[in-house]
Amino acid sequence: MHNRIADKLRDAFFHYFRYHPPPSEVNSWRNSLRAMAQVLDFARLKDHGVILEYQLPLTSKRLDCLVSGKDGAARDQAVIVELKQWDRSEPADGDNEVITWVGGSDRETLHPSVQVGQYTRYLSDNNTAFHQGSDPVSASGCAYLHNYSFRPDDPLLSAKFALSRSSCPVFSERDVDPLCSYLRERLDGGRGMGVLRRIESSEYAPSKKLLEHVATLIRGNPIYTLLDEQLVVFDKVLAIARSGLASGKKSVILVKGGPGTGKSVIAINLMASLLERGLNAQYATGSKAFTETLRKIIGSRGSAQFKYFNSYTDVKAEAIDVLVADESHRIRATSASRYTRRSERSDYPQIRELLAASRLSVFFVDDHQVVRPNEIGSSDYIRSHAQELGCRVWEYELEAQFRCNG
Repeated sequence: MHNRIADKLRDAFFHYFRYHPPPSEVNSWRNSLRAMAQVLDFARLKDHGVILEYQLPLTSKRLDCLVSGKDGAARDQAVIVELKQWDRSEPADGDNEVITWVGGSDRETLHPSVQVGQYTRYLSDNNTAFHQGSDPVSASGCAYLHNYSFRPDDPLLSAKFALSRSSCPVFSERDVDPLCSYLRERLDGGRGMGVLRRIESSEYAPSKKLLEHVATLIRGNPIYTLLDEQLVVFDKVLAIARSGLASGKKSVILVKGGPGTGKSVIAINLMASLLERGLNAQYATGSKAFTETLRKIIGSRGSAQFKYFNSYTDVKAEAIDVLVADESHRIRATSASRYTRRSERSDYPQIRELLAASRLSVFFVDDHQVVRPNEIGSSDYIRSHAQELGCRVWEYELEAQFRCNG
């Protein structure tokens, strides 16, 4: 009511993330959160939890607003509200995109329903409050475009977005009443602070359904067949995963091999088998082209298990059971780059971040391949850091040339 929310959030943001948000983001909070507050007030949602700028685990993405409470049957609920200052949009060729004014120019960007749908699914798949226990929190999402008025044949209402809008509706500036009804239907029971605390105290861990989903997709591809020493390496990793993870001692497996020896084939097979066993396995590389290709094959839901080497800067120690690090010769000295904010830069070795993130790390490396000068990964480099941390280390070498049809 006193128009102080943006200033308060700016201070809290710096306290939490340790860098200042850009002025454009503060201005968007000033406009969007005032509109959101009016909706909550008009809907008479007074006994609820609200989380702003909640960072999704193991990503740089943040939810604009999450409102927690109970529904009429006293079940825990959380509604993600994606807030947009858009005032127009144009059609785009992509299946999930529209064109709108963002960052000083017209850009292709995800339809708001698609975007909030991805956030909702990611949170449900990776936050234990939403998938563990007998009565997990139920998540839903919507988008509120508080400066937008739908026009005839509006691109946001295109038929290709019908499925996304049915699961995660988009509300315009004239849809305050439908938006209030949507929120009340899910949150009318109030008592939201207990639900908020439950979400805040939960941990990162992928759901069993997500792990099964990714494993099934990988298993459905017939080109991934292991031969000879590839199978030896594969069996060793699974043996350690079965017996060694409970020992409390970190383990590292180094797999060396040149081009065409099947390193990535082993890595992909490992992902399928580890996920089938309910282990939280993640696949990381330093190659954008390769990682994005795998994400495209696996689909948007499964992409949560496929990361880059610089994704582990703020990960809780041993949050992952097994880290499969492909193309480990592309490990860099640090995860900081020219795109990293000055306040966030660190000289901490990237290899230490990778080793800390998991209980078992499997590094596939080609000691004779150099892609870029600032990529310093090698078997000697990885081994020395692993031994300094007291890890058990096994080493294998792949010799036979192997090509898969894909």
